[in-house]
Amino acid sequence: MCRNIKTLYNFAPPATDDEIHAAALQYVRKISGFAAPSAANEAAFNRAVREVETASSRLLGSLVTTAPPKNRAVEAAKARSRAERRFGPTGTVEGDPGHHR
Repeated sequence: MCRNIKTLYNFAPPATDDEIHAAALQYVRKISGFAAPSAANEAAFNRAVREVETASSRLLGSLVTTAPPKNRAVEAAKARSRAERRFGPTGTVEGDPGHHR
């Protein structure tokens, strides 16, 4: 089950369709309580994901700001640092020195 949905607005490069879809899927999973729907609920679940994805894309495309776009790498490093302060050092995942568990 998803634990957090990441901010997608005002990044360089902009959020991709895949990122918007993933956020929509996380949202629908969270509010429905289903990690994967039953066959009886699959159509409604998938329709909700599409609708949230469409609304999210429309929202992201219509927002305006004068703030400069955020750098994804810098923001990811800040998030890792916050997590490390909160939970302590966790090490790295094998094969990826930049990715923390």
